[in-house]
Amino acid sequence: HVQLVESGGDSVQAGGSLRLSCTASGGDFSRYCMAWFRQSPGKEREGLAAISHAGGTTYIENFAKGRFTISRDNAKNTLWLQMNDLKPEDTAMYYCAANADFRRCPYYADYHIWGRGTQVTVS
Repeated sequence: HVQLVESGGDSVQAGGSLRLSCTASGGDFSRYCMAWFRQSPGKEREGLAAISHAGGTTYIENFAKGRFTISRDNAKNTLWLQMNDLKPEDTAMYYCAANADFRRCPYYADYHIWGRGTQVTVS
């Protein structure tokens, strides 16, 4: 199956923007639903956004709508998360994940392939 590597995390001031990337290798990226998750210290991991294997459908959690955008380019084996108007409460480790069942893209519990994460700190 695919292997995932996140990048793009950084320390930014409130109101700033970041674009996270997730690069896949070792498998057919276009066959996977993809999603972004985050986890803050002391909190459970939460799903932010998911995207269908072809990229035609996206699912955004209410708290992320209007600020976060998920996208992908299967030709580049890359997933992105554009984050705007960042707030201190967005501080977390951000993970991308893959799900081989294209029927289950909106279901965060079904994601089973994970990257190691990239840290976002907002002050």
